[in-house]
Amino acid sequence: MPEIVIPAFVSVTLGFVVFFLGSFLTRKVAVLSDYNIPEPVSGGLAVALLVWVLFALTGRQVSFDLAVRDYLLVAFFATIGLNARISDLFRGGRLLLLLLALTLAFMTLQNVVGLVGVTIFGLPSATSVLVGSASLIGGHGTAIAWGPQIEDLTGFAAASEMGVASATLGLILAALLGGPIAKRLIDRHNLQSDQTAEPIVGLEFDDAENPDDLINHVSLMRGMLAVHVAILIGFILHLAISEAGIKLPLFVPCLLVGIVMSNTIPLVFPKISWPARTKSLAVISDYCLSVFLAMSLMSLQLWTLADLGGPILAILVLQVVMTVAFILGVFFRLMGSTYQGAVLSAGFAGFTLGATPTAIANMSSVAKRYGPAPLAFIVLPLVSAFFVDLANAVIIQIFVSL
Repeated sequence: MPEIVIPAFVSVTLGFVVFFLGSFLTRKVAVLSDYNIPEPVSGGLAVALLVWVLFALTGRQVSFDLAVRDYLLVAFFATIGLNARISDLFRGGRLLLLLLALTLAFMTLQNVVGLVGVTIFGLPSATSVLVGSASLIGGHGTAIAWGPQIEDLTGFAAASEMGVASATLGLILAALLGGPIAKRLIDRHNLQSDQTAEPIVGLEFDDAENPDDLINHVSLMRGMLAVHVAILIGFILHLAISEAGIKLPLFVPCLLVGIVMSNTIPLVFPKISWPARTKSLAVISDYCLSVFLAMSLMSLQLWTLADLGGPILAILVLQVVMTVAFILGVFFRLMGSTYQGAVLSAGFAGFTLGATPTAIANMSSVAKRYGPAPLAFIVLPLVSAFFVDLANAVIIQIFVSL
């Protein structure tokens, strides 16, 4: 049967619908709100299930043109950069290094679990990364990149499908686990935010109107202008980085440019109305992330999970158990057993099983409910989006060579 292709404009329109569907489900299903499941996650998964039913009944696949989604991702990370303060980064230097060290250790552990699993079930050892860091921390892009190489190396014909299916299930689990983990930690240790600043992404659910920070068309346009300037400069920087032979996602230089802009322009032009950490920029950030995540989850082809055999599914269950145990037993404690550590725990579950945007969505949902943790939104993307891709390539190569 011919594939049904949803064009870009319709896809982003459906992204709005999916968000409001998720908002409705979150209001009506108490467990979703109690465990901080982001609205785009519940709505996106509901639509993905409907698309799967259509595929099962008719045999016709549905795919979405996600060009607008990619723009939203870049714009979102530009807002994260614009909200960053160098003083916070210096203050969080130790936290950044600790998070990086824990992430590197976890990536190795993730591939060890994958290697043990494929060995038990008699699969080629090189496929361990396809149920490890290539598919889980690396996501669909890394899984797609390494699948054919591992297939050529091992002769395992299902390598690419194995990687994509693992990344798909990992993304779903990442979106569902972060909120409950944070809730458990916050409730168990009676934690609360010690920050008075507005959340970097979105506004608190019970937020009151602040006359010093009105949201109107001028403030929104000011924020969007800053975002687009950061993207423009980031795009030029990305071209230069690519020419030098360094591969980085476009959103990384945009995030870095945003940091530089917010820590230089207000100093050089002190009278300018700069949008950093305003409600308007928080709304722009939340909008970009919400629609991006809604489009990402509604476009998941869940029928690919049917290709997950018993052994592969069992290995992924082990990965989830190991992830939860690592966060509760090691990560949260080394993060100081604080509220910020609980928020970072939700984010850590998000990107170690799924992707950086999922991590931010998890943390945002927690911050909206319990209070801001601005430093968490700065250090985690720097680790998950900048350092991890470089380290993952080395670690994957080591395990594949085994």
